[in-house]
Amino acid sequence: MFGLFKKFKDGLAKTVSAIATKTRGLFGGRKIDAASLEELEEALYTADFGVETTNEILAEIKQAYGKDKNLQGRQAAEIGVAVLKRVLAGAEGVLEVGPVTGSGAASARGEGTPPTANPIVIAMIGVNGSGKTTTSAKLAWKLKQEGRTVTLAACDTFRAAAVEQLKTWATRLNLDIVASHTGADSAAVAFDAWRAAKSRGSNYLIVDTAGRLHTKTNLMEELAKIRRVLQKNDPAAPQHRWLVVDGSLGVNSIEQAKVFHQSFGLTGLVVTKLDGTSRGGAIVGIYRQLKIPIYFLGLGEQAEDLQPFSAENYAKAVFGLE
Repeated sequence: MFGLFKKFKDGLAKTVSAIATKTRGLFGGRKIDAASLEELEEALYTADFGVETTNEILAEIKQAYGKDKNLQGRQAAEIGVAVLKRVLAGAEGVLEVGPVTGSGAASARGEGTPPTANPIVIAMIGVNGSGKTTTSAKLAWKLKQEGRTVTLAACDTFRAAAVEQLKTWATRLNLDIVASHTGADSAAVAFDAWRAAKSRGSNYLIVDTAGRLHTKTNLMEELAKIRRVLQKNDPAAPQHRWLVVDGSLGVNSIEQAKVFHQSFGLTGLVVTKLDGTSRGGAIVGIYRQLKIPIYFLGLGEQAEDLQPFSAENYAKAVFGLE
């Protein structure tokens, strides 16, 4: 558990540092006073926690300060953690475990029974630059490390480098992938990938979709087509439709999420690039606005830096608590 918390602490280091700088190390041992409350308010706004969450945190700290003028910064941090955990209640997305199927499972039983269960399909959605393709590969690797079988579908056939990028990740991480050439019909690739995942007995099929076409309408039409084609194989697919958002965009990512949610019915979020921004509070605003569960956070460049979202670890890391 400590190792996982360290990932959060290191990944959110810029946000933590920015808050510590603006509050002059309030949570490191200072007493609360009127000046430190103003500093904290500015720090929380700067980190993109938003008006609502900032006001809730400050109101509870002020209430505690009113009762105890010797209130310490660490005690204020603990109050902040409690508020964030309450606000983020229900935010932790839990990915169901795909059934153990296919040749690996049959071999383990000493049988030759072909797979019968359909793969769980995760459609990765988002604009170019959000880290969608890289996240698709990292997610596949993570699931594989947990003993699941995974197939990747390179369906971002519009962006010239996307297919090669995913193939490179697949080679590096030894992942199964179905890909075609740039400009190929992305829905056809998705269809073939589902059939391949089914025949291989994959527990999951992760579909990397396009991030930008000529117009927003074209992009939404392509996503809808991929969905229709997948449903020819399995009416329930894609079971997951996750938006990958760049955490450094802060509250601007909320509008982006709204557009995709209206068009595609999002079931989850993955927030990336949090290690490169001091605006890590945006996660809270996104969840408050949309109430879409957050499944993973991107806390670094390595494959293992994609971590399941934990409200407790996130809140403690932000306020510098161990």
